Amino acid sequence: MNRPEDKDALYILKETSRTFYIPISQLPSGLKEAVTSAYLCMRAIDEIEDHPDLDSFTKAKLLRKISLLLQEGVNHSSFPNFSAKLDLNMTNLPEVTKRVGEWAILASDTIAPRIWDVTAAMADRMAYWAENNWAIHTESDLDRYTFSVAGAVGLLLSDLWSWYDNTNTNRTQAIGFGRGLQAVNILRNHSEDLVRGVDFFPNGWVAKDMQAYAQRNLLLADSYTNSLPS
Repeated sequence: MNRPEDKDALYILKETSRTFYIPISQLPSGLKEAVTSAYLCMRAIDEIEDHPDLDSFTKAKLLRKISLLLQEGVNHSSFPNFSAKLDLNMTNLPEVTKRVGEWAILASDTIAPRIWDVTAAMADRMAYWAENNWAIHTESDLDRYTFSVAGAVGLLLSDLWSWYDNTNTNRTQAIGFGRGLQAVNILRNHSEDLVRGVDFFPNGWVAKDMQAYAQRNLLLADSYTNSLPS
């Protein structure tokens, strides 16, 4: 990542998540740009979903607009003035969200459209959940939500490994990888989510039920990561 925009993206990545910055920054050239692009694009829309000062209507509208703009993509020159086209008040949004159009073109044009596709689909799904106030009543609801915002990330990672060096991975395990990490986040943020009126626990579930759900999926995650070349 020798271009100025690449170095700037790594800086934003480091400011956004020091946890993910270290492993991503150590990836080989080409794969590093692709994973950075994917992470920042998804973090951009995640910041909208979790924003404390935006109502659900505004979140859904903004997420759907981002999705539509990404679906307009033809090549790397397709996203000039991306943020301006959102036509919404962006002043309260973090920099990683305001610059999503820049993150979309970090990766090679041989894989960038796949990142646009996944980010657009995820933004649409997030909009659905925002409109429905993240109503999760059953384990099936939880499965749908965790697939929407995290399982799909695992599938994209499998696509990136395959694109880069033909590494084949188990896609079911990839979904479990995403779901497991999301379940851990749900457990960690449960109290804060309740304060803002959102409960990701299915009806009747307590912490031990969510822990069991996380553990089942983390077993798949372990199998997934262990299958990757060292």
